[in-house]
Amino acid sequence: MSGVPPFPVSDHCDGRRFFNPAGLPPRSFADLPRWWWQRLRGQGERWPGSVPAGPAPRLPEEIPSGQVAVTLIGHATFLLQFPDFTVLTDPVFARRAGPFGLVGPVRVRPSALGLAELPRIDFVVLSHNHYDHLDLAALRWLARERRPQFLTTLGNRAWLERRGVASVVELDWWQPLLAHPQLSVICTPAQHWSSRWPGDRNRTLWGGFMLKTPAGAVFFCGDSGWGGHFSAIRVRLGPPGLALLPIGAYAPRWFMAPVHLNPDEAVRAHLALGARLSLGMHYGTWQLTDEGIDAPGLALAAARRTHDVAETAFRTLAFGGTDFVALT
Repeated sequence: MSGVPPFPVSDHCDGRRFFNPAGLPPRSFADLPRWWWQRLRGQGERWPGSVPAGPAPRLPEEIPSGQVAVTLIGHATFLLQFPDFTVLTDPVFARRAGPFGLVGPVRVRPSALGLAELPRIDFVVLSHNHYDHLDLAALRWLARERRPQFLTTLGNRAWLERRGVASVVELDWWQPLLAHPQLSVICTPAQHWSSRWPGDRNRTLWGGFMLKTPAGAVFFCGDSGWGGHFSAIRVRLGPPGLALLPIGAYAPRWFMAPVHLNPDEAVRAHLALGARLSLGMHYGTWQLTDEGIDAPGLALAAARRTHDVAETAFRTLAFGGTDFVALT
């Protein structure tokens, strides 16, 4: 029936569009001219035109029991190698973060791995549909060459399937899925928005994912502003052994605060989650906002001092670097 809403009515959905139940609403497209004018007046730092790729990653062949091997490919794209399966987060390998690969910010730092260099991929998690998180060409390649299970948020399944990406499961906030005998995936709330074109704003959901294994849990935040949902995630799902938290794309605050954490808020999110270890992401790849390319790392160090958090508890990986993380 055409009158039946496509999605469940809830505290974050009216049946057809999604919204944040708390916090400041995201800025609208009408606010963009003000931001652009500020940029024209010199507010904002310039990035270099390109950054050399680091050493090629050396992926492990075996993963010790109770651990996960974490490789930062770029931005929000991580390869998570567990002993029995692999997970790829928000895989974006495109040169531009924008429509048709022709417009949008140009990649400053290359991907640490190419698509063909990826190992077996069992699961791909997709947090939302923004271009710096959903790269359709990469998803089509993965569907054809690696055949993973794609796990995403409400509204994205039909869009992906119409474009040749099969084996998609979409989840609502707090909805669990037993993806593997050793992996339970729970979609988690986030403070954000969605759109790939002006006319489709908030037609699909955004969120993060808690990956629960017998050895412990990994939390992938996706994109989010600060809010009480971080504490709610800890209360409902327990503290993760590892949290992947965004620390970049936060300036100017008048525009970005509702939807992107700054490094101080990321440290607060780390504490609210009770994470054993947090790794920063969502920085140093495209110049999406006004802070300098090195600003997130410097601000993260200052935030750790402010909140008395050790560097061993919240740090960053080298691009292309791999770290073994014990989840308990």
